[in-house]
Amino acid sequence: MTDTAIEAAGLGKTFGRRRKRALHECAFRLPAGSVCALIGPNGAGKSTLLALAAGLLRPTEGTVTVLGTTPAAARERVAYVAQDKPLHRQLTIADTLRMGRDLNPGRWDAAVAERLVTDGGLDPAAKVRTLSGGQRTRVALALALGKRPELLLLDEPMADLDPLARHELMGALMADAAEHGTTVVMSSHVIAELEGSCDHLLLVGGGRVRLAGPVDDLLAAHALVTGPDGDLAPHTVVESRVTGRQLTALVRPAGPIGAGLRSGEPSLEELVLAHLRSPDAPALTLTDERREAAA
Repeated sequence: MTDTAIEAAGLGKTFGRRRKRALHECAFRLPAGSVCALIGPNGAGKSTLLALAAGLLRPTEGTVTVLGTTPAAARERVAYVAQDKPLHRQLTIADTLRMGRDLNPGRWDAAVAERLVTDGGLDPAAKVRTLSGGQRTRVALALALGKRPELLLLDEPMADLDPLARHELMGALMADAAEHGTTVVMSSHVIAELEGSCDHLLLVGGGRVRLAGPVDDLLAAHALVTGPDGDLAPHTVVESRVTGRQLTALVRPAGPIGAGLRSGEPSLEELVLAHLRSPDAPALTLTDERREAAA
């Protein structure tokens, strides 16, 4: 066993003859047992990063290790649900789960897979091609959790679901991960659905890691400052806006906040949106070593 689920160093990936860059110089460490929100705008490199961790792509530069070894060597211990939920359209749901059992001998958890299908009111005899997008999502998640992975990689898993189904499946997913100590990395555009579930954040923008670390530590490293327009030196300013004479800014404090200004900890949504609106803001990666040194 290893205490690190995923570790990247100088990780990069380019595509095609023109070498279009999807990721560049990405470095981070995700501890085992974490539930990580992978956030970024479209085209930021989130899907590429997940595919690299799943062993479906090879890096152009740098390295990525998964569960202490190469992605290829860790493949049987990893489950990956791609954005398009690829399933065999001509198979029934029951056949699909049997295939999962046959491909994962010794690891398959039939009870959890069948429960996800049953809880969704799905007919095991129904063919995949007859299912809605949300129903295919449920079957894909049943396959992934039935594999009983140590690392679960999810690329926009809830995009096809209505709000009630999102809430239900997210609850089932988090409960299962907590019970079995599964590391989960989940990309999503809906920050609110991640805020109460994830303890780590990986924010990607422009092919680079912008923020990485425990959510609580990243929030504590920032301050949301409001008050009369004034000087924010010597703090690192991520974003600042002035409306009339009213200043609103997200900063990384380098000492006490100036007199006349109010300061509080931002929410996860405020933190993420400020960094997305300010792509040139300095990146911040908090590792276990850095946290221990600051303690």
